[in-house]
Amino acid sequence: MPRKAKPTAKPASTPASGGAQYWLLKTEPGEWSWSDQASAPGGVAPWDGVRNRQAMNYLRAMRPGDRCLFYHSGAGAASRRVVGVVEVARPWYEGEGEGKEAAAGGAVDVRAVGEFRNAVSLGDIKKAAGEVEGMRDFALLRQPRLSVMPVPAKVWDWICDAGGGFVQDGEPEEADA
Repeated sequence: MPRKAKPTAKPASTPASGGAQYWLLKTEPGEWSWSDQASAPGGVAPWDGVRNRQAMNYLRAMRPGDRCLFYHSGAGAASRRVVGVVEVARPWYEGEGEGKEAAAGGAVDVRAVGEFRNAVSLGDIKKAAGEVEGMRDFALLRQPRLSVMPVPAKVWDWICDAGGGFVQDGEPEEADA
């Protein structure tokens, strides 16, 4: 989860080969919420504070242009949900700043892309496990304590569809016809 750090923005670009990948980033909304991300300068902030080796390896694998589901975790089942989409703006870099904490890990910078029209709950994702290809093997269901994880393309599509799409920053929300 992000610590208070000075964000460093770099323009997003398309990954060199293989196309964009999809990820899920978990955060406690009391520590760093969608509102915090969206209100960061330019919607860009470092995603840091990850200590699990597997999650850190996933952060290191991220490339500019990769998209990430922004997931609010929490104590109650009702608070566990995907609320928006961010994009990797800067790939992995070693911790910057002062003190032990800055040197303890690294980060990627992510930029807010848009908030889902309808948050997608963990319960809804679990219900879809038997219906959506790849959902049963989705790390969110198999390794629920992991804070950073890859998202299969079909699972990504299903979650974005279930969320009603997202409103991109700077775009007016269109009324349904």
